[in-house]
Amino acid sequence: MTSTPASLWLRLAAAIYDLFPLIGLWMLTAALALLVAHGSVDPAHPTLAWRLGLRIALVLVTGGYFAISWARGGQTIGMRAWRLRVVDANGNALSWPRCVLRFVVACVSFGALALGFVWCLIDARKRAWHDIASGSVLVRLEK
Repeated sequence: MTSTPASLWLRLAAAIYDLFPLIGLWMLTAALALLVAHGSVDPAHPTLAWRLGLRIALVLVTGGYFAISWARGGQTIGMRAWRLRVVDANGNALSWPRCVLRFVVACVSFGALALGFVWCLIDARKRAWHDIASGSVLVRLEK
């Protein structure tokens, strides 16, 4: 099976698909957080600790979804739909530290007005900031 670097548009399509399982995970995380709090959080006036704790939990769940997917096969659900895979320079799966680094830098890329993702349009190998930082490449699998 051969592969070519994935375009920005394929990355965006996969990201849209990945929103669906993430929304489910986020809802489950919020439900578990309410269960831990015995449902005693006032939705109109949540405390700072509650808001911060929930946000940290949501980021950890999101990072876990991506890191586990990348480390165990190199594909998220959205990436499978578009036949994309993240691999290292040798075509192998990423290690756990590289997966975590890729997620962290992707968050920074997104936070910088998505400039890290748009970088794919000017990079000769179609790499985003998180690809460069983690030594990975997102490829489109071809038959």
